[in-house]
Amino acid sequence: MLEKKEKYNVAVVGATGAVGQEMLSILAERDFPVGEIKAFASERSVGKEVEFGRRTLKVELLGDGAFAGIDIALFSAGAARSKEFGPKAVAAGAVVVDNSSAFRMDDDIPLIVPEVNRAAIPDHPGIIANPNCSTIQMVVALKPIHDVARIKRIVVATYQAVSGAGGRAMEELLEQVKAVGDFRFPSPEVFPHQIAFNVIPHIDVFLDNGYTKEEMKMVNETRKIFGDDTIRVSATCVRVPVFRAHSESVNMETEKKITVEQARELLAFAEGVTVYDHPEDLIYPMPFEASGHDDVLVGRLREDPSVDNGLDLWVVSDNLRKGAALNAIQIAEELIPDGRAHGNAAAERAQG
Repeated sequence: MLEKKEKYNVAVVGATGAVGQEMLSILAERDFPVGEIKAFASERSVGKEVEFGRRTLKVELLGDGAFAGIDIALFSAGAARSKEFGPKAVAAGAVVVDNSSAFRMDDDIPLIVPEVNRAAIPDHPGIIANPNCSTIQMVVALKPIHDVARIKRIVVATYQAVSGAGGRAMEELLEQVKAVGDFRFPSPEVFPHQIAFNVIPHIDVFLDNGYTKEEMKMVNETRKIFGDDTIRVSATCVRVPVFRAHSESVNMETEKKITVEQARELLAFAEGVTVYDHPEDLIYPMPFEASGHDDVLVGRLREDPSVDNGLDLWVVSDNLRKGAALNAIQIAEELIPDGRAHGNAAAERAQG
């Protein structure tokens, strides 16, 4: 935990990207006790303006000496930048919350989803890793069930929005939709194939085992966050033509029997979860409803008849908020005295 202060100096690295801009927005929205705030990006973005609440910030160059006086550095600029500048920020006295894959599987660096494993935060060596977006929403939904019945096996299929690939990917989807509407054939640039009116079963690079790097992130990160290497996980990650919010079909097998009713009750009282589970009234989680929402939405709960202790559920979450920026800021709130209560109160005011 950081020393108690009235205000904390914060740096956002990658401030012009989709996640960086979301970080700035959420810091203001949750009334994070910001003193000085700096927005950093690469040379090509220097001088651009980004919004922070009612203020406009000039983007500064990320370079040596950038972190002097900074208490908390929020990184969303990619693994290469995190590896280069994360240790420099720590050396300057900042605590780094990193949204890239750079440090996630380092044994000495905690991989944190506050609703799941906030107790591991104090063990950080100056850097705390933010998990992959698809992993975050799944473990938030599964944590209350795992605590009661212990999950042995997970099979997950994701339906991931294009915003997970950045702002240019969102532009490409929009351009392709317009092109198809005009009876033109769009040329893909961000994705390997046309994404408009299509699904692509390929996110990140393919590995020797036939899985993609995105899929193996879900396998390895889930085990690390739950602190249980015996959990068996199989993932298939698919890109879909949705702008924002990832969806997941999750099948699990538990050690102890848990009924749908018990699972629904656990989820109804779980931190960070909202249950949308009235299919008879056509109520279930959808990306359209999850976009801009802080909680992970869970529905379509049902028993899996193919195994003794099986459950199926449908999980949807805003990948730019809980899947990235919000989770990072919740970690930052955990670092400051009374920060969690402060953030919760601000969130309640925003929703009320």
